[in-house]
Amino acid sequence: MKKPNKYVGIDKDINGGMTTIGKMIRDAWVFGVLDESETCENWNLAGIDALLDKVNSEWDKYGCMPSRLPPDLAIRHRTIHEKAIQKAKESGWSGEMETGDEE
Repeated sequence: MKKPNKYVGIDKDINGGMTTIGKMIRDAWVFGVLDESETCENWNLAGIDALLDKVNSEWDKYGCMPSRLPPDLAIRHRTIHEKAIQKAKESGWSGEMETGDEE
């Protein structure tokens, strides 16, 4: 099976967008790198990679830890990610893939 050369968009991604790319897009929303209406649909790998660099640069400012975010960003982070988790659960995602090896 050939890998797609364009991203489907966070709203159409598998597991309710609970993928590595989906999580990175939500972080881009948190930091204001992207507007929350941007789903990245039809972005190519180079565009996703460039976005990852920008998001990583933002995370580096806070030691890559949500607990080190200033209050305004911490609230945005919690709000955006909690909403995404709820939506993903409603679509059948359980989180087991991410935590299954922690037993």
